[in-house]
Amino acid sequence: MDVAVSNGFVYGHSPAIQSVNLMVVEIARTDIPVLLMGDSGTGKEEYGRLIHRLSGHCQTPLRKLSCRALEPRELLTQWKSYLRGNAECAESDLGTLLLDGVDDLDLACQKVLLSLLPDGDAGEGGSNRMRLIACASRNLDEEIESGRFRRELYFRISGVCLRLPSLRERKEDISVLMEHFLAKHAAEVGREVPVLSVDEMEILETYDWPGNIRELKNLARKIAVLGDTGKALGELRVTRRTEAPRHEEEQSLSLKVAARMASRQAERELILKALERTHWNRKRAAQELQISYKSLLYKIKETGLEGKKAERG
Repeated sequence: MDVAVSNGFVYGHSPAIQSVNLMVVEIARTDIPVLLMGDSGTGKEEYGRLIHRLSGHCQTPLRKLSCRALEPRELLTQWKSYLRGNAECAESDLGTLLLDGVDDLDLACQKVLLSLLPDGDAGEGGSNRMRLIACASRNLDEEIESGRFRRELYFRISGVCLRLPSLRERKEDISVLMEHFLAKHAAEVGREVPVLSVDEMEILETYDWPGNIRELKNLARKIAVLGDTGKALGELRVTRRTEAPRHEEEQSLSLKVAARMASRQAERELILKALERTHWNRKRAAQELQISYKSLLYKIKETGLEGKKAERG
């Protein structure tokens, strides 16, 4: 996945991502195996490629080995392909191997992989001729406890374990990430870069982003292609309203979020009363509310009032 990268580092000014970026600088200088853990869409592969670019192996190819839905024989075939692909490299350097989705390997494949990986500390007499980076979406500590992941393999691949924060843990980075992706995709389709309003940014910042940065990037592409921010955000608003009751049960609300919700509810009631007073004459209702007609249409859609007129006959 293409995560926003500037000057070699992933965009963001949140403490969580700044901490990760600082650790990457130190990790990249060594040959120690790295385990990147994080939810789907948090940018594990991009961080793996970043570590490779900053490492001493940067002049050699980075090879990706997908571990999803593999059988032991297929794993062996891919491993041999990796070695053949690096035959042109110097004998002392096989480059970087990125194991994508290592947590998807079954126990039989894990046993095979364990037999293939170099044994020993990185850098001891040149015994390790490759840089190993593994990516996992599941919590491997829990997988080990449940018997689904081999403890010895975990120790072999996790010289350093780096956990990537989800987007909901770094919401202060949403605006800069969205600006980057909007500029990127607008340039691709030859359009002007869309500018989101304060209300639209608030929608993004109060959404949970289960798909993380990948979901944000896809939304930015949709906005750039459609040229209609309201339409692109429509599905996001529906999802947010659908998930709101469950989210409220699972998480305690901050005072700020609670205030926003109360404000939206009050706004919805004012709009509904104005519409009822004017018998759903939206132009007159907009005049009463002292907002533009276009803004009223947007708010009717945003607050889910579109179906109210039909319900009342």
